[in-house]
Amino acid sequence: MNKFASIISCLVIFLLMPPQVYAADLNGLVTSLKGGGYVIVFRHGATDDSQKDIYPFKFYDMSAQRQLSEKGRTLARDLGAALAKLGIPIGEVYTSQLNRAVETGKLLSGKDVSPVDALTDSGAGSASAMANPDGKNAKIGRAVRDLVNAPLKAGVNNVVVTHKTNVADAFGKEFGDIREGEALVYKTSSSGPAVLVARVQPGDWIAQTGS
Repeated sequence: MNKFASIISCLVIFLLMPPQVYAADLNGLVTSLKGGGYVIVFRHGATDDSQKDIYPFKFYDMSAQRQLSEKGRTLARDLGAALAKLGIPIGEVYTSQLNRAVETGKLLSGKDVSPVDALTDSGAGSASAMANPDGKNAKIGRAVRDLVNAPLKAGVNNVVVTHKTNVADAFGKEFGDIREGEALVYKTSSSGPAVLVARVQPGDWIAQTGS
């Protein structure tokens, strides 16, 4: 009986886990992405922890923001090269107003980006603000979901670059563990909200190219 209960418990935990895409499954996703119709939500790349954000935000003062580290910049470039090599077409690129997200978006897409208020760090550095069901966080969460659910141009995938707090506001506390550079891939639909189909680490995109 105890063994049976343990099996059931493991099954429940597995079913409750968010969808993940591993190397063996990424082939099919890449094939689908080549046709467009997806929104790829990235958390910005790795940052320099010795730098701190100063509040209220000063978007044009780089000394008042935490910036990408050289590792973060290199990974964003490598990620962009991988997406291009895989033939994944990118349409609009929306980012936070903070430079670490703007820079990530530019490096991985090779395009100009559109900074959006709703994608800017909604927690202002406070983890306790994450996925707040009331007030501005709920409003920001809805705005992020609206951006992900919006119709796309044919044959392309939109890219969104934001922060951990905004991801949790929009999609739930279970996504509060999203890593720097990690992506949530959403399939859009004309008949309802976009559906999460994968969580992909940056190294998985790069490995898919055989690099």
